Amino acid sequence: MITPKEIREKAERKYSLFLQSLVEELPFEKLIIRGDKSYTKSSLSEFEKEIKAIIGQSKEKKNYGYTLEFQQVKTKSLGVQDLPVSIFFETEKDYLKFLGKENEANSFKKNIEMIIRVLPELKDWIIKNLKLILDNDSKWNDLLKVCNYFKQNPKPNLYIRELPIKVHTKFIENNQAVIKSLLDVLILEHSNTNEKEFEKRFNLKYAEPQIRFKILDRKIAQSYFSNIDDIAVPVSQFECLALPVQTVLVIENKTSLYTTLTLPKMKHTIAIFGSGYGVANLKNVKWLENLELLYWGDIDAQGFEILSQFRGYFKQVKSILMDQYTFDNFFEGDQGTLSQITTKLNLTESEHQLYEKLKTENWRLEQEKIPLDYVINCFNESRKANREIE
Repeated sequence: MITPKEIREKAERKYSLFLQSLVEELPFEKLIIRGDKSYTKSSLSEFEKEIKAIIGQSKEKKNYGYTLEFQQVKTKSLGVQDLPVSIFFETEKDYLKFLGKENEANSFKKNIEMIIRVLPELKDWIIKNLKLILDNDSKWNDLLKVCNYFKQNPKPNLYIRELPIKVHTKFIENNQAVIKSLLDVLILEHSNTNEKEFEKRFNLKYAEPQIRFKILDRKIAQSYFSNIDDIAVPVSQFECLALPVQTVLVIENKTSLYTTLTLPKMKHTIAIFGSGYGVANLKNVKWLENLELLYWGDIDAQGFEILSQFRGYFKQVKSILMDQYTFDNFFEGDQGTLSQITTKLNLTESEHQLYEKLKTENWRLEQEKIPLDYVINCFNESRKANREIE
């Protein structure tokens, strides 16, 4: 026989359908709970205990909740007994009070009425997102302020906290998930749907990643940056730079970046702090396309994976100080980070051979462990080779 606990569980499973009926403005219909009509117990005392429990939680005893209809049924062991053959909630009040959701449902009604009155195009969204209505119960007045603003200004080009909306300064930041879901309905045609970040998706300004670079040519530093040679600018500004540069050195490690100013005189050259996988920030820098690009990373699996990534943006990228000879001379037995990459990388044959060995053994030689005199000599040789080619 069905128990009061099972009746509650089945009633709770029907709650979302009930909420949907409120959105669709349908009248409450008798809500039927399917029960188990069979009874196989042989103990009369156990039978009477279960019947007492189910009646004790019914409307007959509590003045609210489920109603029971009984029918005489011939059981196998106990003969003819009255068993509940119909369990149902007769009214909305009976149902909600039984679940303890009267206040929640009333608040839900007020919220959906307000949402549909202000933005009727959200009705289908409400039906698909009933839980979001409940989870954001106290926020809908402010959420609608945000929605209305974006509907009238779909391309604000402002920072989030600059938006002239009368809500708490952190309200949008703290509620981005639900606001994104709403705006994807309201201003879909104005959104950058391929962007996942909130600001980019909805045409807002955002704190861009900074590109840090050092000027290795003193004349460029003097002529363009008032002798400043260590600079950081937002990506969008870096993309617009126009400098007489021929060579760009991208360095994975910040410590190594500090030593670049001690390198031999390098005309028309800048060094960029790649910040590991942060090289992705350089992928849209068009003026790098026709320059000599050098990449210097740690000699480990990740170093070569980043090199491959960077070479995917600019096919002319060459590695420097990432060779077998350098590794053999300065490796100190350090362990690296196990790589999970299984795809083929964009590496030269010699790079690939070293990469596979590093990956298999999980070895690492960090940039800063290579002696400075060796680094300087390597760049001297590189400059010399380039002059001979020229």
